[in-house]
Amino acid sequence: MYDIIGDVHGQASILKKLLLEIGYQKSGTGYVHPERKAVFVGDFINRGPEIKKTIRIIRSMVENGNALAVLGNHEINAIIYYLKFKTGDPLVKSSNKNFFALFKTISQFSGNADEFLDHLKWMRTLPLYLDMGDFRVVHACWSQPAIDFVKENIPAGKIKKSVFREIYRNSKSGIGKHIWTLSKGVDFTLPGDLKIISNKGVSPRTFRMRWWEKPQGKTFEEMSFESKFSLPDYTIPQQIIPENYVYPEDAPIVFFGHYCRGRGPHIVKSNICCVDSCVNGTKKLTAYRWNGEKTLNKENLVQVGR
Repeated sequence: MYDIIGDVHGQASILKKLLLEIGYQKSGTGYVHPERKAVFVGDFINRGPEIKKTIRIIRSMVENGNALAVLGNHEINAIIYYLKFKTGDPLVKSSNKNFFALFKTISQFSGNADEFLDHLKWMRTLPLYLDMGDFRVVHACWSQPAIDFVKENIPAGKIKKSVFREIYRNSKSGIGKHIWTLSKGVDFTLPGDLKIISNKGVSPRTFRMRWWEKPQGKTFEEMSFESKFSLPDYTIPQQIIPENYVYPEDAPIVFFGHYCRGRGPHIVKSNICCVDSCVNGTKKLTAYRWNGEKTLNKENLVQVGR
């Protein structure tokens, strides 16, 4: 049986508390459960105060067979940030918003740079998704076209640096497009004449979509899976509907993180569950204890706080 754990983002103390709450015990090889295995949905670095400890816990569990983990967009950005050309020059010449969160991780590894570089090598051994047959895990979006592309074009095992270079150089097509879909989901670009204000007083131009639903006939608010702002309740014009990846109702349960569901709900459909509880804001971490069921059960959700 499996315990799917949401985005940890450097909150090692809360992670330890959650693991103990659901029956894992600390041992010489990390945290262990006699009958179960943890599954981390990605984004275990950045933001929090205990990033170094968090990576050590999760890596130890994975390497000792007590957990599985998939790559999140934060791990992918960390790998990209440290890539270099053959000349030794950095691939990323100037930081943008995708890399700002990484500075906290770099700071916490000050004096231990070699350890972090070793963690980056380990991260490249992690998959972009898990298909366990009866359930699935991905960081942000289960897009079957993206899954199929990854199967056909990225060999199993350690992901080559060349793949991450291509992701950075071309994010709109090919490998870049499909990997960002899996790890960041589907963003809807708002029309130019629609202006909204977020809770930070800025006017965003995109919002995160409910990628599992058909957008035809839905309002902007109905298709939004945002945590920072609300959207107008009028129907999305057919002409601006983006490509979407509807998730079948009879498909296996899919678990993901990424979307910061501080107020829930975590179970959004009978076979769709977001376990990200926005840990650095709520100080709570969420897990779903999967026991073989075909339909999600809210009684299997466990949440602990600081």
